[in-house]
Amino acid sequence: MSDRRAILATVGPGLLVLVLLFAVPLALLMAYAFSATGPRDPAGFSFTLDNVRRALEPTYLAVLWRSIWLAAVTTVISAAIGFPVAWAVRAMPRRRQLLVLALLIIPAWLNLLVKNYAWIVILRREGVLNTLLLSLGVIDEPLQLLFNQWAVLLGLVHTYLPFFILPVYAALERLDWRTVEAARDLGAGPGQTLRRVVLPQSAAGIIVGSLLVFVPALGAFVTPDLLGGTDSLMIATLIENQILAARDWPFGAALAAWMVLAVLAATLIYRRAAGRVGGESVL
Repeated sequence: MSDRRAILATVGPGLLVLVLLFAVPLALLMAYAFSATGPRDPAGFSFTLDNVRRALEPTYLAVLWRSIWLAAVTTVISAAIGFPVAWAVRAMPRRRQLLVLALLIIPAWLNLLVKNYAWIVILRREGVLNTLLLSLGVIDEPLQLLFNQWAVLLGLVHTYLPFFILPVYAALERLDWRTVEAARDLGAGPGQTLRRVVLPQSAAGIIVGSLLVFVPALGAFVTPDLLGGTDSLMIATLIENQILAARDWPFGAALAAWMVLAVLAATLIYRRAAGRVGGESVL
């Protein structure tokens, strides 16, 4: 009994938080998704599949696919930039590493609205970038740099890049550098050493960093809303429009349910990939 009480005292508070903040809201979400009335008539709940079927219409599936594509491209760009940055930080002296890591982390703490409005100032037709290009004679008229998918990608990468760099840096910190030296002594070039020695040992950090970028980018709301246009509508913005503007809670919940399924599918894929490289403990 004492062991059970000790386990309950240790695990109980965390389990209670998970139930209250995760399981209960998710259950309410699913209930609304299959409800004909939603919270407008909580006493008269009536089951229906219309909301889920409607969410599978091509118009809404296109928004979900666009969100997945933008999140995936954000992850790829973050990996292409983040791995060399993490490698460079790892190669620095210890004191300089701490300084660079602080410079990477502190901007991530800034308010998301502030960062996105800064990009608006830079990218708008009368903004910093167009003014600079016009003054240099590179362009004859301002470019349309805002309110498109490329502006959204730029904002997403800027927001979530640190979440890729930090786990990869941690993985490189644990890397057995004797194997790198051995590969070089055996005649392996930089490309072979990276592909056959470094990447396999840092794969768990890459997988975790990719997951930390993909999931929040899939559910991004502020960045697409401020930097995107009609061709860059993402699923979170669509859900917000249905719940707050159209007041259609059941349909908004059905859209959110499909997004949750997409996140779960991505998590399972990443977890299976982590299992193949021995990264179960990380995830």
